[in-house]
Amino acid sequence: MAVVQRVYAEALLEASKEQDQLAPVRADFDAFAAALAESDELRAFLRNPQVETETKLAALDELVSGGNVLFQNFVRLLAEKGRIAEAEDVHEEFGRLIAREERVLELELTTAVELSDEEAAKVVKQIEEASGRSVVATRTVDPDIIGGIVVQAGSVRADASVRGRLDQLREELINR
Repeated sequence: MAVVQRVYAEALLEASKEQDQLAPVRADFDAFAAALAESDELRAFLRNPQVETETKLAALDELVSGGNVLFQNFVRLLAEKGRIAEAEDVHEEFGRLIAREERVLELELTTAVELSDEEAAKVVKQIEEASGRSVVATRTVDPDIIGGIVVQAGSVRADASVRGRLDQLREELINR
């Protein structure tokens, strides 16, 4: 994530907390990001450098009208500073900052076979107890890992899979 997106996300987070507006700002930003994700035309319009800032501001004012005033001002600021094309990245960083603040650990659990809801809940509970944080987990299935589990949290990866162990043993044999 670029420093610029982090700066804007941190500024919005701090302003939202100061004004006790975090929940409505978050809801409006989520809705705005969803609108961007769903509309190729809107994204293209906002990213087009040939469209004047005033034209973008008018469209954005229409799009976010009726929402939280702090968020409306934030969207205007992004447009005025020529950063509105980066709104999705700022939103992603904003979400990460909130998760960190709320001590939520987002991770991906990869297994060779589909975990039942009960099995996944048990794994998540163990991670929550070990980390002291609340965990939000997505699950994926990758038969290539043969067995076991791979846990990915950001750039940290814990590989307790059969495939991971076989690869590790192969490396040890090659490097002897």
